[in-house]
Amino acid sequence: ATLAHAQTKKELVQKVLALQQPMIESISRNIAERPAFQLMQVSGQFIQTQVPADKREAMGKQVETEIRKFVDDAVPVLRERALKLAPSTLGATMEEKFTDDELKQMITWLESPANKKLQQVGPEMQSAFAQKLTAEAAPLLDPKLQGLQQRLRTMLGVPDSSAASSAPAKSAASAAKPRK
Repeated sequence: ATLAHAQTKKELVQKVLALQQPMIESISRNIAERPAFQLMQVSGQFIQTQVPADKREAMGKQVETEIRKFVDDAVPVLRERALKLAPSTLGATMEEKFTDDELKQMITWLESPANKKLQQVGPEMQSAFAQKLTAEAAPLLDPKLQGLQQRLRTMLGVPDSSAASSAPAKSAASAAKPRK
């Protein structure tokens, strides 16, 4: 019945875009959150190394509030732009690359109970997968990332603040070891 209303290719594409709106909105949210996440990481590292311990929590909350405000402001702007841009980009590509029959098949799939369930369960599955992948990959990638950070510090002439702060930690760790 739904497909009876969408006869022309343009109408079929509009239907696919309407069904894909959550995906389009998700992409726009991710675009807004990516730089915010990066800023949060950099800020967190700075706070841990440069802010006195007694002020870290308050500073962290201030930074988090500012970053959250940015995301809250940016997401609606990007969402609006994404929804306006989708017909001329995604829609144009669909019109060019897909036949009417393929568009009808997409609509049938996008409206199917299996796809709707996948959309509901998908974020949970992706999160669990990402957590597991991160945990398993961390021991392999962390040393390489630390090496890259050190090479970049050297290349850019930035002092290694972790060397000074890790020396006491190493001393404390060696002091905790039983003497032979």
